[in-house]
Amino acid sequence: MEYVYAAMILHSVGKPINEENITGILKAAGVEVDETRVKALVSALEGVDIDEAIKSHQMVATAAAPAPSEEKKEEAKEEEEEKEEEVSEEEALEGLGALFG
Repeated sequence: MEYVYAAMILHSVGKPINEENITGILKAAGVEVDETRVKALVSALEGVDIDEAIKSHQMVATAAAPAPSEEKKEEAKEEEEEKEEEVSEEEALEGLGALFG
């Protein structure tokens, strides 16, 4: 992932995405650089419009992500159900205690 981040940094500052620049960023970050991975990344990004790729990814991610309020409602329901189950188990144990008390 750090290799892709290095390419994104270079792109955002307008520097060429090449082996030397990616290696420099990774070394500065303290990463042990794998030259094969660097070459593969540079080769894979040749001819790719990074701005367009970012835009299309953002659209897909936005469309696929559920609304935050729905997630919170689902989490609250799950927590409430778990609490109800815990209470039911405790009540059942108390009832058994009264029988065999």
